[in-house]
Amino acid sequence: MFLQMSEKKLRMPSPEEALPGRDEPIPTAAHHFVSGRPLKGPYPEGTEQVLFGMGCFWGAERLFWQAEGVWVTAVGYAGGLTPNPTYRETTTGLTGHAEVVLVVYDPQAVSFATLLKLFWEGHDPTQGMRQGNDVGTTYRSAIYATTDAQLAEARASRDAYAEALRAAGADPVTTEIGPAPDFYFAEAEHQQYLAKNPGGYCGLKGTGVTCPVAGGAAA
Repeated sequence: MFLQMSEKKLRMPSPEEALPGRDEPIPTAAHHFVSGRPLKGPYPEGTEQVLFGMGCFWGAERLFWQAEGVWVTAVGYAGGLTPNPTYRETTTGLTGHAEVVLVVYDPQAVSFATLLKLFWEGHDPTQGMRQGNDVGTTYRSAIYATTDAQLAEARASRDAYAEALRAAGADPVTTEIGPAPDFYFAEAEHQQYLAKNPGGYCGLKGTGVTCPVAGGAAA
């Protein structure tokens, strides 16, 4: 039975297998635990949004809320089939969602290239349906873009980093890149988890290979 469950977690569920979910969003926090800013907005005019999946979303969120130019972050679920899933449901592998971080940022204060560099160097994008000891579709690497420009830049950065990884003898990149699907906010207890629990689990670990994407503030 354990082997069967593990195998299910390593492949995307079919629509027939997916859990039904619910019509209403699950409850979450109203404000960011660190900055006090509203998780669900309204966000300032001129800010942009992107979703990053880097395995367990606790450590990934902390990486981005600490970045200059990021206005607010939130954790949640995206890329699957089940509407308004719960954390417990996503861990079964039967929702198809990845754990992701919503990053709302000011492109005049931080470039998208800088965020991409944090993304690529902050985890191992070659592991498929896992990240370290965290195994399953929930932990896959993903970039879900909200603009055509983001999408093009994300794909270009993937190609550049894949070449750097290849030169270092690493495996091919398995990161999923596409237009942002529906984003479902995770439960309040998961929002800014490592600020509330400083000694909590963080599985973030990069490859040690430098990403050649240019950084710096946007012009």
